[in-house]
Amino acid sequence: MSDARTSHNCVSTALKKLPLSLRSNMKPTQSDSSNLNPSLIVGLIAIARNFLGLLLNRVELAALEFSEVRANLLKLTLVFGLGIVAAWFAFAYWTVLIVFLTWESLGWKILLILAVGLTFLALGLFLYVRSMLAQGKLSMPATMTELRNDRDALL
Repeated sequence: MSDARTSHNCVSTALKKLPLSLRSNMKPTQSDSSNLNPSLIVGLIAIARNFLGLLLNRVELAALEFSEVRANLLKLTLVFGLGIVAAWFAFAYWTVLIVFLTWESLGWKILLILAVGLTFLALGLFLYVRSMLAQGKLSMPATMTELRNDRDALL
């Protein structure tokens, strides 16, 4: 152990005796790529990690809302399809029954009465479907709000 210590001391004293110009040339130099501050690299990595986390969070939120929208759209489509079939059968049978029962007393006027009544029914159904869409059943309000907040924060 004493041999290692004495050799180290000898090297230290030999370096001290060298001229200053030679000592500065003997110092190890760093490459240009490692001149970046390590805290800058750590900060950039943290920003990238946070950005990817935010992006993943928004994708998960959108996927969750898309699944809710898909379920609501599927229910709406199924109910609409069954409603159309049931409405056509009911419409056909009731129309035939009403026309058959009132033809002798009203004649052709029953056709006018049915046309006006069914027009109001169709208008009411159209307004109902429009109000359902206006309530935002198929929109994604939370995702859109978060995306607006992200845009505002970045700008």
